[in-house]
Amino acid sequence: MKIVLAYSGGLDTSVLLSWIREKHSAEVIAFCADVGQEEETKGLRPKARKTGASDIYIDDLREEFATDFIFPMKQAGATYEGQYFLGTSIARPLIANRMWEIARKHSAQAYADGATTKSTHT
Repeated sequence: MKIVLAYSGGLDTSVLLSWIREKHSAEVIAFCADVGQEEETKGLRPKARKTGASDIYIDDLREEFATDFIFPMKQAGATYEGQYFLGTSIARPLIANRMWEIARKHSAQAYADGATTKSTHT
């Protein structure tokens, strides 16, 4: 079984990567979308490998995020409680789409969100 995991390199996703690999005897492909948090992507590749990822993608999605998500969000005035732009939540469709592409490329049976450990079968 192959599973694509949304991976940040934090404690939760690092433990989850190992747990999924062991619990499901799965090959885990880690994925991190760089949507502007560049400093958080440093050191992810060796950390994911050390934790047991068979492969890792760290994709620079900043331009697509800005063009297709941030600008329309600002134009629409999409805010939470009238004052906070929806930066984190607005990135999720972009991240999910890229995870789907990776899952299809690797013929993965599922992909998982490392924050909530919810999974979706492909």
